[in-house]
Amino acid sequence: MSGSSNDMRTPLGKVRGLGSAREGTMHFWRQRLTAVANIPLMLFFVGLLIALNGADYDAVRASLANPFVALVMALVLISGLYHMRLGMQIVIEDYVHGEGGKLVLLMLNTFFTIVVGAATLFALLKIAFGG
Repeated sequence: MSGSSNDMRTPLGKVRGLGSAREGTMHFWRQRLTAVANIPLMLFFVGLLIALNGADYDAVRASLANPFVALVMALVLISGLYHMRLGMQIVIEDYVHGEGGKLVLLMLNTFFTIVVGAATLFALLKIAFGG
């Protein structure tokens, strides 16, 4: 009887709780949180790139072997990839209309993020620990 003319709820009451499984607000805040976190992280990353411009492999490896630099670079990777995944999820949900295709693309988005994250973190750790 939800859609009948005898429904006494207000318009706000009718739409409250509807949406993407009530997860829209959490998704919104996660995207904003990673965006804010990415500001200092990307400034550090760009600063590191400028500082290491023209450096040889040994100098770059020595820089990444510093525990602080390696930790911040890992945070750059994790936060950036998670932010990318959240943004792509919104694009897929908004512009892909077939439910089957949407599900496949959302899964591929997650798998892609995990694979890229694992590969880049592995490379960072290998360089940082002298592999």
